[in-house]
Amino acid sequence: MTARRPTLAVWKFASCDGCQLSLLDCEDELLPLAGTVEIAHFLEASSAVVNGPYDLSLVEGSITVPSDIERISQVRAASRRLVTIGACATAGGIQALRNFADAPEMAAVVYARPDYVRTLSTSTPISAHVPVDLELRGCPVDKGQLLEVISAFLAERRPDIPSYSVCVECKQRGNVCVMVRDGVPCLGPVTHAGCGALCPAYARGCYGCFGPMDSANMPSLLATFRACGVGDDGIERMLHTYNAWAEPFRSALDDEVDSR
Repeated sequence: MTARRPTLAVWKFASCDGCQLSLLDCEDELLPLAGTVEIAHFLEASSAVVNGPYDLSLVEGSITVPSDIERISQVRAASRRLVTIGACATAGGIQALRNFADAPEMAAVVYARPDYVRTLSTSTPISAHVPVDLELRGCPVDKGQLLEVISAFLAERRPDIPSYSVCVECKQRGNVCVMVRDGVPCLGPVTHAGCGALCPAYARGCYGCFGPMDSANMPSLLATFRACGVGDDGIERMLHTYNAWAEPFRSALDDEVDSR
């Protein structure tokens, strides 16, 4: 009797599909994986759908419309393990910038008939609505980390995902610190590793694509930014990106506004 293969499902909510494409970009790495799991639901790759329950669900995207709330509850109920992938699913994504503004007013500016638009006033991460087993950060996620998470969950072991900052990757790569040498503001000291310190390798500051670390020392970093000559507007621009609604960045922005 052939043993049942574990089932994998990939789901999309409000997002650009970039994290799902990261999985498809694995190409050769996907071939052995496809032989050990059954890809039961992955509309980016195939229209074939196998009904749940699923051993592992990967969820891309944020909750932005009323129907999303019910759908993510259904996905959670059908999934033994649920992992959110990317900045949209883990922090609300770039669309969470609406959370700092008047969403109905913005809709009125963009759409001729905003009354036809059914949307929430906020864009929120998946964890704000259902329990999540792991959050894999990035915009987009790193495909190596993504494969590690899938392999680990299917093998019933803990994923080996680094918890250190981009600064460690800079040291590993032999980069000279752009803040120390050039006075370039960089979010690397408070950002999860995962990109391989791509931007600092080209003398650019980190943009925080992989989201803030749990132990991010935001006051210290912002003080360093000010020493580099970055003003209030510059700090807001740096934090108002892919992970603006992540708690450490959001709290830092609130503290900045309160201190003025």
